[in-house]
Amino acid sequence: MMKLGKKNLARLKTDYSGYIEGDAVGRFFDEFGIRFAAGHWCAGGFTDRFNPDGYLSDDDSFSDTVEDRIRRVAEAGVKGIEFHDTDFIDAARQPVRAKIASAREVLERHGLSATNMNTNLFSDPKWKLGGVTHAVEEVRQEALEVALRSVDIGRELGCESVALWPGSDGWDYNFQVDYGALLDRMIDACIAINKACMAAGLKFGIEAKLHEPREGNMVVATTHKAALIAMEVNSACGGANMGVAIDYGHEQMYAVEPADTVYCLKRFGVPLVNFHINNAKLHSNDEDRIPGTGDNWRFADFCYAALDTGYDGWFGEDQFTYRMEPVAAVSLAREMFANVMKKALSIYAVREELHRAQSSGEAAGTIEVVKRILV
Repeated sequence: MMKLGKKNLARLKTDYSGYIEGDAVGRFFDEFGIRFAAGHWCAGGFTDRFNPDGYLSDDDSFSDTVEDRIRRVAEAGVKGIEFHDTDFIDAARQPVRAKIASAREVLERHGLSATNMNTNLFSDPKWKLGGVTHAVEEVRQEALEVALRSVDIGRELGCESVALWPGSDGWDYNFQVDYGALLDRMIDACIAINKACMAAGLKFGIEAKLHEPREGNMVVATTHKAALIAMEVNSACGGANMGVAIDYGHEQMYAVEPADTVYCLKRFGVPLVNFHINNAKLHSNDEDRIPGTGDNWRFADFCYAALDTGYDGWFGEDQFTYRMEPVAAVSLAREMFANVMKKALSIYAVREELHRAQSSGEAAGTIEVVKRILV
């Protein structure tokens, strides 16, 4: 749980005045109970269609194993790490126990927690026309089996949650798919995955994205649609185990107010399973930039919403800093997120004053409350 008592919040003006950096970042996270994680991919090499060999391929000393990525995340001072199931399976998509055991040993050696297991149903050509929503039942079933195995891998690694980002599921052209059938298949798959997560003691979240890699739409294009799916799944399964994994960059793509989305989830009883706090430009693609490098009023509002709605999970970094050295990039993300979160905490410390200003509905009064914190 985050530590948001008045006495602790008062330390923002004493122990943490000014810009936080160096060892103070770790103390800040620990003393306020903020759990910061990085995706293992953040500490690896990066490729794109312009440079398929990768931007670090000229460095002969660069090694890109899972163990190397865990080490780099730890070197950046981060305490948690997310994984993809594809790092722990063989060519037949079966779990490799030796790989899981090796990762567990390296995690323990570096004092890192495995936070979330992401199910990869997008990077293999097998899924080019969809994974769990594929038109062919045999392919759908194979994709579902992969997703269910990722639950087992997540449990073995000690993760708290499993996430599904259905990157291959969707359409590129109008009339390409039967939208209703696609949604039905998505819900059916989520029911099966959620039941497996419940049996394994893991939370389950679905991560929405407007498009990319799909040119038209992905089947779960918005967090609001993801929430509707979660509500349907929880109704079928009982309880409220399924929720959403919300990605700040994905929210930027369709230019909603990310903070408003967080309150919407709270109101409708849909759990927030995981945060991705990477930045992206408004109405753009998801560039997965370092947090804190964009509109920090909007980003601080998002972080404040997490505090105000009682979120107590991980804040995960999901960035692709193609041309930067990975440890430096992860370290910067950790530091800059800490400083935006400090602003959000400082606003939370005066939330009663903020609520009074908000009661009038006028913008000027609320800006007076937050301006010295944010500017």
